[in-house]
Amino acid sequence: MAIANLHETLLMYTLQKNQLNLNLTSLSTTKTLMLAQGADLNSEKSARMAEVREYFKSLYDSDPELQAKYDKYTEIEDFEEEMDKITALYQEQLDELSLKEANIDEEITVTDANLKEVEAYMESFKEMLNRNISEDFKFGLGG
Repeated sequence: MAIANLHETLLMYTLQKNQLNLNLTSLSTTKTLMLAQGADLNSEKSARMAEVREYFKSLYDSDPELQAKYDKYTEIEDFEEEMDKITALYQEQLDELSLKEANIDEEITVTDANLKEVEAYMESFKEMLNRNISEDFKFGLGG
């Protein structure tokens, strides 16, 4: 009877281990998708900034008055304001994404610790099961 109980307990821990592994896989996939989303946001931000730079550069190059007033197109009054707007727009989204990533990292750490604990329990129950089977076998042989 003890062997059956140990075996049943071992199967329960195996199920729990599989569920934790599945959860880790899901969390890792979610984190990967978030990293890709962050990369997309950074790419989009860079593209919008490049558009603004190109706009002000062409404006500067085509207007002699601006060239006389400013040394570089980046000194035009609205340039910094436009760049700051873009930065603010994307920074909020990137900060929110970073917070979510940190939460997922925390979940991964906790899940990984739980997985290691379950694996330790499983090893312990395997040893007890093997010991009980060996003792029952020896007892059955009259030993």
